[in-house]
Amino acid sequence: MLVATETSKTTDLKKITSQVRRDIVRMVNAVESGHPGGSLGCTEFLVALYFEIMQHNPGNFQMDGKGEDVFFLSNGHISPVFYSVLARSGYFEVKELATFRKINSRLQGHPATAEHLPGIRVASGSLGQGLSVALGAALAKKLNHDTNTVYSLHGDGELQEGQIWEAAMFAAANKIDNIISTVDMNGKQIDGNTDDVLALGDLKAKWQAFGWDVLELNDGNNMQLVIDTLKLAKTRLGKQKPVLILMKTIMGKGVDFMEDSYKWHGVAPDAKQTESALKQLEETLGDY
Repeated sequence: MLVATETSKTTDLKKITSQVRRDIVRMVNAVESGHPGGSLGCTEFLVALYFEIMQHNPGNFQMDGKGEDVFFLSNGHISPVFYSVLARSGYFEVKELATFRKINSRLQGHPATAEHLPGIRVASGSLGQGLSVALGAALAKKLNHDTNTVYSLHGDGELQEGQIWEAAMFAAANKIDNIISTVDMNGKQIDGNTDDVLALGDLKAKWQAFGWDVLELNDGNNMQLVIDTLKLAKTRLGKQKPVLILMKTIMGKGVDFMEDSYKWHGVAPDAKQTESALKQLEETLGDY
């Protein structure tokens, strides 16, 4: 079991995390639409990935991703956190976040490739498809003798899609061992708690039975623990098994009235709620 020991780098990442959460709240409020709950819950994960873990080149984005780590967001409805992290890490100007979900914006409600937004390699949001895409990219890296890593993120409700399990079988059968996939286990989906909608059972046992090397991250909102778990996952690569992280998070993390409530899966806060939320989130890098 990992025990997190905070470093000065962790403190810096926490400041970025707070700003990203402010971006999320402001983006969805501005257009009265979007998905704040899961976005807020996955903020530590994506900040850790892009600012600490991945080897990537924001200033020279290439669709093929050769010679760098690549990430695929399968649960594309949490685009607010993805866009904020991409902008804050240098893929495009932060001020473009103000165009989220607007007509002719490159920042569509679900990430899309037609708009040619740097950092986006696949249109996503049709749940269940992202793992198949990520595995294709991982196989391409192997064929190209590219030793970099493929990462993907999925929602727990997304595991109710059959294509996920087809892809899981394919990955193990083909010994695709250059991928780290993470499941956000916040226990919520748009219609309620996952246990009430369609219980997922023992996910660790299921993924292990499908041939994956499974790690558990019991607090995906603890920045240092997220970093340590991702680093541990990297040590498990190259051993003829795909690697999975089961990550427990809190939907709506950082905003007290949103936390642990499925009702904030896809509902934007009004002006008063936004004011309350922003008072809870420190402005550290400057609002767009």
